[in-house]
Amino acid sequence: MDLLAHLEAYAATADEASFSRAADRLGIAQPLLSRRIKTLEAHFGGLLFDRSRRQVATTELGLLLLPYAQDVLDRAQRLEQAARTARRAQAQAVGVPADRAPAALARVIRAAAERGITLAVRELPPQERAVRLADGSLAYALLRVPPEHAAYRVPLGLAGAPPIGAERPPRAPRGRPVHLEDLRPRRAAATGERTVPLPVLTLTEDEVPYARDRLVRAAARAGLPERLVRPAGPAATALAETLAGRAMLLCDEPFARRHGAGWTPLADASLHRGYDVLGARRQPRGDVPEWLCAGLAAAAGAGAAVRAAGGPEPTDATSRLAARG
Repeated sequence: MDLLAHLEAYAATADEASFSRAADRLGIAQPLLSRRIKTLEAHFGGLLFDRSRRQVATTELGLLLLPYAQDVLDRAQRLEQAARTARRAQAQAVGVPADRAPAALARVIRAAAERGITLAVRELPPQERAVRLADGSLAYALLRVPPEHAAYRVPLGLAGAPPIGAERPPRAPRGRPVHLEDLRPRRAAATGERTVPLPVLTLTEDEVPYARDRLVRAAARAGLPERLVRPAGPAATALAETLAGRAMLLCDEPFARRHGAGWTPLADASLHRGYDVLGARRQPRGDVPEWLCAGLAAAAGAGAAVRAAGGPEPTDATSRLAARG
């Protein structure tokens, strides 16, 4: 027997002096309410209501037991309130990519606090985010997905050391995306010698099997040497190599600009990052708060919550929400 449900039927009927009104108040069918009352009467060994009159009347036993029933219901309500308060106070872990802008993450944390939620941000590699989300140790996570199926896309490009006094590398002018074919070794016009292209380093965030496979195949189609594209290792070391002019780094523009590197976008959109925000046990994205989706997308570098092809275009309000977190 669901004691609380049965006691609710008892208390509502005594208060309304009507089975039909009590059933409407509880949002259940009247036959179900009547069965619950009869079950309680059998349990207590006596009638709780006198049904012989036109209006339902509470019996002496019903009046005697009513304060105790009400006390149980009040205590149960306080218990549920305490549980809700405890859940809100408990930090909910959120998995995000490493090396994100602290200001963007701070906006997500503040947005949660305004809603009475405590977030604990965890910077994790992409595959670990997926594993921890599946086992429930993360409440939410920003997961890597192919860009054509993603809710949010982050354009990738090549970061390099800008020339002295310039903000951008000389390889491509602003607004002109770079193709992998542009990186092929070429013969110098003056000497006839073949130039040695700089290696392209990839961060841990892009060492996802499908993303790595796409990049390797695209490099092969472009005729690049097999070892030209390789994992960067520690991000700090990769940045040092890049800023010293000894390598190019595959990354998003906010990451490059934050560290003083020039940046040129990649023309091949299939090599860009795709993200979706999911909850524990991979619940549907619709169950994840929109403010959290927009804030995490902005922190990942998606800026104004750029949605994948086929999805709705972001409105000005959506863009502002993503920018503010």
